[in-house]
Amino acid sequence: MSSCCAKPEAEPPDQPPCCAPGRKIDWLFWACLVVVAASCLAQLFLHHSLDGSRLGAFTHGALHMMSRMWWGILFGIVAVGLVGMIPREFITAILGPGGRFSGILRACGAGLLLDLCNHGILLVGMKLYERGASLGQVFAFLIASPWNSLSTTLILIALIGLKWTLIIIALSAVIGVTTGLIADLLVRIGKLAPNPHQKNLPPDFQFWPDARRRYKATTFNRAFFRGHTRRTLAESRMIIRWILLGVVLVAVLRATFVDPSTFAQWFGPTVSGLALTFLAATVIEVCSEGSSPVAADLLTRAEAPGNGFAFLMAGAATDYTEILALRETTRSWKLTLALPLLASPQILILALILNQNPPF
Repeated sequence: MSSCCAKPEAEPPDQPPCCAPGRKIDWLFWACLVVVAASCLAQLFLHHSLDGSRLGAFTHGALHMMSRMWWGILFGIVAVGLVGMIPREFITAILGPGGRFSGILRACGAGLLLDLCNHGILLVGMKLYERGASLGQVFAFLIASPWNSLSTTLILIALIGLKWTLIIIALSAVIGVTTGLIADLLVRIGKLAPNPHQKNLPPDFQFWPDARRRYKATTFNRAFFRGHTRRTLAESRMIIRWILLGVVLVAVLRATFVDPSTFAQWFGPTVSGLALTFLAATVIEVCSEGSSPVAADLLTRAEAPGNGFAFLMAGAATDYTEILALRETTRSWKLTLALPLLASPQILILALILNQNPPF
C-alpha cells in the first residue's frame, strides 16, 4: 500500500503536510489572517464611519499594505511551487556551488533580476535554502532583491533620477556579494553551520541531458499538480504567517504614533538622523513600492541620500519579518542573526559616506 510519506531510494522528496507529526492548529497564522481580512473588509465597506478614528487608521493601514503586496505574495507562492519541482542538483548547477565567488555572484544577479517585491522574494529565498543553496547565496539573494523589482526601480527613477537609482542598485549588489562571501567563509571555517540541504553534484552530472531525462520520466497528471499544490501552500504558509503578523504590527504603529509622511522632516543627514532612519526601517514593515517614495523623500526633501539608501537597505537586512522567516527555515538564531550583523555595518558605512560626500 502506497503512502504519501514513503521515501524512494533516490533523493528523498520534501515531506508533504501529511507527514508532519502531530499536526496542530497554527494559531498565529489564523489569528493574523482573521484580523487582516476583517480589517480589509471593514475599510472597504465601513470606511465612512471609521474615518478619523484610530480603528479607521488601523484598518486603512492593513488594507493599504495588502493592496500593495498581494501580487508579490501570490507570485512568490507560484515561484515556491516551481522551485519545489526542481531537484536540488539542478538548483546547485544554476546558482553554482556555494562558497565560491561565482556562486555568490549568480545568486546576487538572480536577486537583482527577479521582479518580485520583498514579500514574494522572501518566499523564494527560503525555498532556495531548502533546495540546497548555501547560506551566503541566500543572504546575497535576499539583500540584492527585495526593493529591486522592475516596478520599484521605475518608481525610483521617476522620483530621484536615473543616476541615483543606478548608484543605489550598484551599492546594494556590492553589499549582497560581500555579505554572501563573508557568510560562506564563516561556514567554511566552522563558525556557522552549513546548509544541511546542500548537495554536491555527481561527477557525471550533465544539466541538459539530465533535465530532458527527468522531464520525459515525469507524468504531469492531476495527482502530480495536486501534490505539488498542497506542498506549496503548506510551505508558503510558514512564511506568510510572519508577513501577516507584520501587517498587523504596521497597522498598529500607523494607528498610534507612526506617520511615514514625517520621515523627511525628522531624519536629516546626521548620525542621529541616520540611526533613527535605520531603526524605523527595521521596525516599520513596508512593501518595496511603499518604501521607495519614503526613501526618495529622504534623499530629495531632507537632502539625506545616505538615509534614503539606508531606509531601502535596512529593510532587507534587519526587517523582523525576514528575521522570523529565516529562523523558521534555518531553525537557528545564530544563522538568522548573522544576516543583520554582517550587512548592517556595511549599510551604515555607505550611508554615512553618501550623506557626507554625495557623488553629485
